[in-house]
Amino acid sequence: MNYCFIGQHSQFQWLSNLQGRGRHDSWMADDIDCPLECDYPSAYPTAMYYHIRNLKHVPYVPSHIKYVYLQHNQITGIQEGVFDNATDLVWVVLFNNKLSSDKIGNNVFKKLKNLDRLYLNHNDSLEGMVNLTNLQLQTNEIENVSGNFKGLKSLSRLDLRKNKLKLPEKLHQLYLEFNDRECFMRLAHNKLTDKGLPANVFNISTLVELDLSHNKLERIPTVSKRLENLYLQVNRIKEFTLSRFCSSIDMTNLSLLRMLRLDANEINAKDIPPEAAYCLRGHTKICTFI
Repeated sequence: MNYCFIGQHSQFQWLSNLQGRGRHDSWMADDIDCPLECDYPSAYPTAMYYHIRNLKHVPYVPSHIKYVYLQHNQITGIQEGVFDNATDLVWVVLFNNKLSSDKIGNNVFKKLKNLDRLYLNHNDSLEGMVNLTNLQLQTNEIENVSGNFKGLKSLSRLDLRKNKLKLPEKLHQLYLEFNDRECFMRLAHNKLTDKGLPANVFNISTLVELDLSHNKLERIPTVSKRLENLYLQVNRIKEFTLSRFCSSIDMTNLSLLRMLRLDANEINAKDIPPEAAYCLRGHTKICTFI
């Protein structure tokens, strides 16, 4: 067990290389059914790029398209049926628009059975997308997610950072009830408190990374022994409770935790009991103030 004392590369950066790239002579707009405002690189025949076009609405998407990029526009809503022609979509990228939930049709994504990634971050009903694995909703105005993740049986990455979230009492059922793969949950920069957390809401065997930093928690939540990374920095935690990691302190209980961030809380290294060495034996690095 080690201590550290505390005194991005954009995943879409490669898209910038495509800007200004001319179409190959054999790929004219009329041949590929591409709207005039889109960018259709011949190297990516199933992708359409509408980013930075000052669009106010989602344009027509041809049926053969699997990846559509609509980020950095002025889109305020998504009407019903807009993706019905493109049911093979795998990625839909809509971050940095002006979307609000009341202007998104309730069934707008329902027919997209192959949808794997949906990026709605930096905006202001997802039912039925059984193949969705990655859902990006950070930097919105979301206050409640109750019921919105029903049917997302393949979801393994959920990012809700920088919202106004107050956790529903059954988040574990809404999010990971049917999941059998390694999962990552990011809920940083919200308004989470201990009062809104059921006792074992994060005690999920498939959860390997949990980010609860920049909230209003006063206690460490109970987590699975399989959790590898736990981020709790910038909360109001006042005590180190070892039972949150191991139900009992003996040679049979071993947490797989590798990183525990506790800096900018109301505890420091001297508050960690000596018995922690028996539970946190998996080369755990605990970061806190001296």
